Amino acid sequence: MVKLFISGFPLNSTELEIVQLVGPYANVSTIKIVRDKVSKKCKGYAFLEVTDQKEAEAAIDALSGTPLGDRELTLNIVEEKPVKLPAPKRSFGSKPAYNSGSSNYDPQKKKRPRRII
Repeated sequence: MVKLFISGFPLNSTELEIVQLVGPYANVSTIKIVRDKVSKKCKGYAFLEVTDQKEAEAAIDALSGTPLGDRELTLNIVEEKPVKLPAPKRSFGSKPAYNSGSSNYDPQKKKRPRRII
């Protein structure tokens, strides 16, 4: 699977329209149009997964720079970031320096309001 970034399509485009646009060049397995969390409006870019590297490159060659409405399509292959492993746990028993000594200290815990007398 190869992940593609596509931008420059009209903001009212649907997933089906984008798949039909890329479909002649690459077999699209998944698509995710990025939308605003509050208004649910399209932000103008999406991520697609295609099955083959050669198909992805064919779609990029064919569609990059193509005018669509008043915008211009841009396609790029997304570089996969290496997975960061968590830091190893300390096994020699020392406590971190920032520990206040209280084992039940919770910084998220809210304080009760003060009583006014």
